[in-house]
Amino acid sequence: MNQPNQQVQLNVDLKNTEKLEFDGQVLVGEGFVLRKVSKFVTGQDEDGIMPIPVFYDISTGKILKETLPKDLQDEYENQSV
Repeated sequence: MNQPNQQVQLNVDLKNTEKLEFDGQVLVGEGFVLRKVSKFVTGQDEDGIMPIPVFYDISTGKILKETLPKDLQDEYENQSV
């Protein structure tokens, strides 16, 4: 049975991972892109806002493309690396 506040722990040995670099940088920031959702989709009286979590290059502010959902990658092509 799943308990509501239980954290999922992965059994991944860090030795089996590899470093990611984006334009030579390894430090990234975490942010959100916001998407407007029509009130007709949400069933509410007003349009809604949906946050999409992403990581970005802190020196340029550009979104790391691999962290965007595949459906949005083309739309954010000019704002991503």
